[in-house]
Amino acid sequence: MSIPNDNQLSEKKVALGRKIFMDRRLSHNNTISCAMCHVPEQGFTSNELATAVGIEGRTGRRNSPTILNAGYIEKLFHDGRESSLENQVISPLTAFNEMGNPSIGYVIDKVRSLADYKNLFEDAFNGPVSLERFSQALAAYERTLVSGNSRFDQWYYGKNKNALNQNEIDGFKLFTGKAGCVSCHTLDSKAAVFTDQSFHNTGIGWSRNNAVNNKIFKEKKIKVRLAPGVEVVVDQNHFDDASEAPQNDVGRFEITEDPKDSWAYKTPSLRNVEITGPYMHDGSLLTLEDVIDFYNVGGEDNPYKDRLMRPLGLTSTEKESLVSFLKALTGSNVKQLEKDARSAYVADVIK
Repeated sequence: MSIPNDNQLSEKKVALGRKIFMDRRLSHNNTISCAMCHVPEQGFTSNELATAVGIEGRTGRRNSPTILNAGYIEKLFHDGRESSLENQVISPLTAFNEMGNPSIGYVIDKVRSLADYKNLFEDAFNGPVSLERFSQALAAYERTLVSGNSRFDQWYYGKNKNALNQNEIDGFKLFTGKAGCVSCHTLDSKAAVFTDQSFHNTGIGWSRNNAVNNKIFKEKKIKVRLAPGVEVVVDQNHFDDASEAPQNDVGRFEITEDPKDSWAYKTPSLRNVEITGPYMHDGSLLTLEDVIDFYNVGGEDNPYKDRLMRPLGLTSTEKESLVSFLKALTGSNVKQLEKDARSAYVADVIK
């Protein structure tokens, strides 16, 4: 992990950033915190929502990515438009469909007015609240959300032969072999974030933009989660009649304006993937089984589809093994990170 020289970690800085992360008062109408799209108990993403919902119920066009291990990610957001956590944390504060503040200055003035922030910036930074210190504190906290020591790590790096069962080991062999997952979700000899830090067009974005009738994510019947463990099956047309059409989204092209980047999105880390669904940049695939099915058919054809995308020919047994392996990537300390997040003291919301 690269830590900027001007933002080295300290206990007080991290505690301040944790408080900011959990504070709903930092949205325009005091209702939305960072933690409401990156829910600690849901793998620091939102398991119930395909795409984020911000202030006053305004919907976003993309899925909330997990921020577990975000300190290891070189390009942030699904389109990679930011390259540091210090910069990344700023735009959600003023995004119309996220925290909705009229300006960054408005946020800083609000923090300055809140009694429970008195002296916290002075103690952490030896100076009063400012945009730079605000973003540094939040970035410092996010860099502590490191989740490793998965059963895979214990088996592959720790050489504990009993950490994985045979089905999971078979899945790893498929991951690095027949399925070719490792081509984008790379593996190193000493450590692995499971991403090539690059961008690829799988066809998901192209299909949705062009209203392709793809059965993988346009089923007539879909599952809706009402609560953890409670699901109902409803007709897709109930949502089509009541919803707006998906917003236009051409991925990395919006940043580079290079046609070759059309509908390309960042390769996510696979660490903790079992607990960070739904999947893809738009949250359109609900389960790991759905993701494997999508890749097994070679994604969705389009003019700029990545050359690595191809039919895999996996059997049902092989798909089950691959999913089992992916579930072995969950870090051993996730519950502790959830608990730490909820330990932040935040005063009552402004009336």
